[in-house]
Amino acid sequence: KLRVDLKLLDDTSDAAKSAQLVEQLIAQQKVHALIGGYGSQLVQAQSVVPERYGVPYVSGGAGATSIYGRSKWVFGSLSPVENLASTQMEFLQDLVAAGKLKKGLKIALLTENTEHGKDFQKGVRDFAKTHPGEFSVVLDESFELYAPDFKPLLNRVQAAKADLFMCDAHLEDFISMQRAYTQMGLYHQMLTYGARGADEAGRKGLGAATDYIFASGWWSDLLPYPQVKAWTAKYKAATGTAPQWYHAAAYETTRALLAAVSKAGSLKPDAIRAALASLQMKDSILPGGVLTFSKTGQAILPFVVTQNKPGGKVDLVWPKSAKTGDPVAPVPRP
Repeated sequence: KLRVDLKLLDDTSDAAKSAQLVEQLIAQQKVHALIGGYGSQLVQAQSVVPERYGVPYVSGGAGATSIYGRSKWVFGSLSPVENLASTQMEFLQDLVAAGKLKKGLKIALLTENTEHGKDFQKGVRDFAKTHPGEFSVVLDESFELYAPDFKPLLNRVQAAKADLFMCDAHLEDFISMQRAYTQMGLYHQMLTYGARGADEAGRKGLGAATDYIFASGWWSDLLPYPQVKAWTAKYKAATGTAPQWYHAAAYETTRALLAAVSKAGSLKPDAIRAALASLQMKDSILPGGVLTFSKTGQAILPFVVTQNKPGGKVDLVWPKSAKTGDPVAPVPRP
């Protein structure tokens, strides 16, 4: 049995500083393993450092595929963002098959100018290309993180006269863009911000303006697994609030690393890395119930789709086998 000493450093969401802190932890504090930060753009910068020193690194906050496969030392518990997009497209395709939406849907697509955004864009575009006649992308633009004003971009969205609005944005941009979207009186039959929708901060900032937004997630407390219900209850008891997906992913990432150390029976970097590469956590709280890492080091797990409902309610609407409520489509006009 080993004592675990957790050292936490704040990268202030600065990519260059983030990489420097990872090097500091390895070179100065001599850590045996690393847990990566939050956000693909930050983890992208961090992930080049473990390769230089040969130290195991596990991220629970980055889904961009370009991060993984370059180094045998880097692992991640989030499924690819590209799969997030294709899951949303499958969900929309099912709504068409059910007669809730009409075939030939036009999509206005906005994506942040990051690897995360590029993966989302690729997922949507590839699906539309392989399903001609069902979907078409009529607007495809990117934006910089933390843009000061989204109204010019949303004016072009309005002019595109699309049926669906699909955007990939991190939390701060989601809040700013959806506030502008609501103020401008825009309407689309379905609306998504990728993984954003039921975030507590977003709902506090926007209230009813987030009603009917659908989102794909790496986790939901609505998953019908006993281990999810048990962990959610423990989290609520400890913190007084309900967990979000990033809490669950962070918890499970840490648990995976500790399980690998235990399996390795050693603090030697190669032994921990090998244990991570062959890890199978069969009681995982993540979708699918089993956490394992692919040959690239990235977990490939199913996504869930949730939809916000009036009164602060959130329903899991996809996959059908796990749904807690029916999707509302098309969404009502304001």
